[in-house]
Amino acid sequence: MIATTATHVRAASWRSPRTWPEALLVDWRRSMRFRATAITLVATALAILITCIIMGLVIRNDLFEARKDEALHNARASVAQAQRVLDSGIAGDDRATLSALWREAQNELGRAASSGRIVGFLAENLGDGYTPPGFGSLELTSAQLSTELRTRVKEVPGRQAWQSIALPHGDDAESAGIVVGQLLRIPDVARYDVYIAYDLADADETLLFVQRTLWLAGLTLVALIGVISWLVLRSVSAPIIEAAETSARLASGDLEVRLPVHGEDELASLGRSFNAMADSIERQIKELAELSLVQQRFVSDVSHELRTPLTTIRLAAEMINDQRDEFDPTTARTAELLHTQVQRFETLLADLLEISRYDAGSVQLEIEATSLAQLAEEMVEQLRPLAETHGTELRMVAPGGYSPVDMDPRRVRRVLRNLIGNAIEHGEGQPVVVTVDSNQHAVAVGVRDFGMGMRPEDAEHVFDRFWRADPSRKRTIGGTGLGLSIALGDAALHGGTLQVWSELGVGSNFVLTIPRTGGEAAGQGPIQVEPPEMLADLGNATQPIVLRRSDGEREEPS
Repeated sequence: MIATTATHVRAASWRSPRTWPEALLVDWRRSMRFRATAITLVATALAILITCIIMGLVIRNDLFEARKDEALHNARASVAQAQRVLDSGIAGDDRATLSALWREAQNELGRAASSGRIVGFLAENLGDGYTPPGFGSLELTSAQLSTELRTRVKEVPGRQAWQSIALPHGDDAESAGIVVGQLLRIPDVARYDVYIAYDLADADETLLFVQRTLWLAGLTLVALIGVISWLVLRSVSAPIIEAAETSARLASGDLEVRLPVHGEDELASLGRSFNAMADSIERQIKELAELSLVQQRFVSDVSHELRTPLTTIRLAAEMINDQRDEFDPTTARTAELLHTQVQRFETLLADLLEISRYDAGSVQLEIEATSLAQLAEEMVEQLRPLAETHGTELRMVAPGGYSPVDMDPRRVRRVLRNLIGNAIEHGEGQPVVVTVDSNQHAVAVGVRDFGMGMRPEDAEHVFDRFWRADPSRKRTIGGTGLGLSIALGDAALHGGTLQVWSELGVGSNFVLTIPRTGGEAAGQGPIQVEPPEMLADLGNATQPIVLRRSDGEREEPS
């Protein structure tokens, strides 16, 4: 029995957002193009993200370092210019002259510095006279300066100290800044710690512009790589998909289908190799079909040609067999054997003719409404004498199968005769149980024996032509080795199935299932192929079936 299964591919649906996760998984499993593009996009996005973060940090650090160096240089130059003014002036003890010199130094400091946020605090008196006070700015207060910064400026004369601070703006906003501290000295008068604050808002704007540019370039690059990857993968996967579809068409029987070949690259080589393979397969299949047709015609012709002389031989054998009592024992036995073998030869020819019709596809059913239970009952009663000669008891269980079903009764009888006859021959004298049942989809009959059974690997070949599980075993009924093969063909003609279960030392079970309507049977069959019970479990469950006539009255089987 050959079973075929069809795989239905469900298309991914992106119409509803609720189905997106499922559609994503379906495309991930079934689309190499989607999977490769997704992996490329994720890897590219991750690489660009890391690159943008690293570049942003590097640029930010470089901008800060550049602005810091610029602020330190500007502050140093400004304080140095103011210090030259103080060093060149001669104030003495005159208060007015000292104040004028101090104001001139402040003005020079303001002109040289590139920031208006400048404050100065008196750090130390160097004389006993007048000491000018420090100076301040509304944009920079002592509260914004840390104690650590002022301490470093005072303790390390001649060196600059700096720190990062937040500079306020008029709109209650703040911006990053840096404040630089350094000592300024009035000779023999006092020392002052001067602080100049520089606004880094322009650096923040530059950094923000650079970061936006990096992110925009990164997203654009990801999109471009995605499009390029999709186009490249499409150019590669499209021939592969076409090759897969062409292979499927070739496997379905379209032997003339071929792949179009363009160029001389690897895909073109694949196409040429595929087409060469298809040509070879088509040629071999045609040769095999021709050989099969010749074989079928030969078997059919030989069978037909042998029927005429065989008929003459059979008539002569019957005449000799009818008069065997007048012969001596040896000649009588020879006449009996001749008659038996001629009958077997005639049966073999009939089976060969039937097989040739199946091979040629010229078999047609003669459909009529028939009760499967009644057919089974007839076959059981017909083969009961044969079962008695083998010491086999025929039992019958018929919980269903009484209603008529469209079938070819002649062919179903032949199947039942073959199955029951084989069960009697191989049943080792154990009972043979014939079960008939039905459901809304089909009717079925099972023939169960409790003989030696077969191994699973033998059961796979039981429907092969001329195959025997034990070639050394002698046939007692005179089968031709084609009965089960013909029975399988009869079942297939009805749209049904013929299945077998067998276990060594336990027995075998053959189940014929016929659908109630045309086409293949749907749903669970009425009889299981693997029997659930053993012989001891049957007990008195078997009983003669009760048939119903067309008028609905019960009819006891004869």
